[in-house]
Amino acid sequence: MALNKDAQAFIAATNKEHPGSIVLGSDMVIPKRFTSGSLSLDVALGGGWPGNQWVEVLGYNSAGKTAITLKTIAANQALDPEFATFWVAAETYDTDQAQALGVDLSRVTVAPTRVMEKGLDYILTALTSKGFDAIVLDSYPALSHEEELEKDMDEFTMAGGAKVFNKFWRKAGEAGLRDPLGTDPPFLGIVVNQWREKIGGYTPNKNIPPRTSPGGGGKDYAFYTRVDIKREQYITESRPNREKPVKVGQTMSITTIKNKSYAPQEVAKLDFYFRDTTTLGFKRGDYDLARDYASTGVLFGAVEKKRGWYTFEGEQFNGMPAFRENLRKDLSMQAKLREQVLELARDPRLVDSIAETGTGDDAVAITRRVSRRARHWQSSEDATE
Repeated sequence: MALNKDAQAFIAATNKEHPGSIVLGSDMVIPKRFTSGSLSLDVALGGGWPGNQWVEVLGYNSAGKTAITLKTIAANQALDPEFATFWVAAETYDTDQAQALGVDLSRVTVAPTRVMEKGLDYILTALTSKGFDAIVLDSYPALSHEEELEKDMDEFTMAGGAKVFNKFWRKAGEAGLRDPLGTDPPFLGIVVNQWREKIGGYTPNKNIPPRTSPGGGGKDYAFYTRVDIKREQYITESRPNREKPVKVGQTMSITTIKNKSYAPQEVAKLDFYFRDTTTLGFKRGDYDLARDYASTGVLFGAVEKKRGWYTFEGEQFNGMPAFRENLRKDLSMQAKLREQVLELARDPRLVDSIAETGTGDDAVAITRRVSRRARHWQSSEDATE
């Protein structure tokens, strides 16, 4: 339906004075999504990390926050040879770890600083330049604001960092503006943060202490998506001449505690290896993508399970281990399975029928609410660009 004459006149007059300031919603281009490097996490996010938005990666110490971030950068570098990242390193940027996780260091610009104002100014300048596809702050708790640095140890500077961070978000909104018609390259903003126990807080679950994340309440509104990463268990491997099994990896559970473009409280599980294995076939920095893809494929029906047999694209495999092994060797099969799962996940008839899945060998733990809305999904091509 066409707009009435008064509305058209208003748009024309405003755009004449401020060119391109008003557009029709139907003309706006939805930014592409950025893959996380994991199919199950991409599904939980609604097709991948949202473009032109900021996301918060939360967790307790050693949960895998930086690992998830580095794997995201590596996965997008693999898809785009010109993918560039600006990384504010409030904590040491470990080049050895980054390379082990697949990151091309020549496409990462690192700004080491622990001064909050300086680091946030770097980010605003990088945002305004439109020269970077991803901007990362790792991590917020490692930053100290100038007032705190100038005072003695016995002088209090309560909430000073939160005030600076909230000011940053007001500026970041303007610096991160991109043409709604899609002529500007999209960006992905990631802030790594850490849970803190909230002294004097209340929680209905006595097994989980009340918690908060540093940075003030304002940031919780600024983030488009927030994910909570937990280490569920260690993955171990028995080795000769070792009395006890060696810890070689961990199973991570990622929950979307906020998602403005998809349903919240989605959960994905990942097996991540932080050490080379001798019998399992994984290297330091690997995800078990075969498990990730196979379980998600079964969940969405892209892979047919009948008794102990699994069928995909006309090929049959006797047992899940055999199917996973074939997926590890056949990268084209991985690509086909990913495309089908993302397409199926857009179908509300299918998605609405999935309420919750188990955590066994045949199902990835993606908790799915019934009130799905497939309109938030991008095409599989957008999600994998």
